[in-house]
Amino acid sequence: MSFDGPDCEYLDGEIVERNLGERPHSQVQLRLSVFFAALGKTRPVHPLPEIRVRVSPTRYRIVDLAVFAGEAPTENVPSRPPLVAIEIVSRDDRHTEIVEKLDEYLRWGVRHVWLVDPWLRKLYVYSSSGLSEVAGYELPEFEARIPAAEILG
Repeated sequence: MSFDGPDCEYLDGEIVERNLGERPHSQVQLRLSVFFAALGKTRPVHPLPEIRVRVSPTRYRIVDLAVFAGEAPTENVPSRPPLVAIEIVSRDDRHTEIVEKLDEYLRWGVRHVWLVDPWLRKLYVYSSSGLSEVAGYELPEFEARIPAAEILG
């Protein structure tokens, strides 16, 4: 799907604008993209920044960074969940909207739902228990770890 105007998500018939990142957001996104691109040289992972995904027939989200495992997605708008969905807080994001999005990823079947807050310089993992602060991210499936210092600079 494509929409005129700003970067939008499509949620149950409504086009919803999303906040775009500033420099700290972009720096985190670049660092994570580089990490997963390097990992992809030896493991079957495929990082795709700013990709629109179809989480249900009536809901399309844009993931700051989606990391697919196994075969790379062939659909222009993937409808299978990635292994990792990473959201990066933008200055104008609202907490309730972020948590709603993270929860939607989890219910869709994303195994690793991560949230990076470059403003507070914190990392979180989202699970059925809610948000938990972590010192770094781990992907046990690929024996990979990335510490906060590498993400936040």
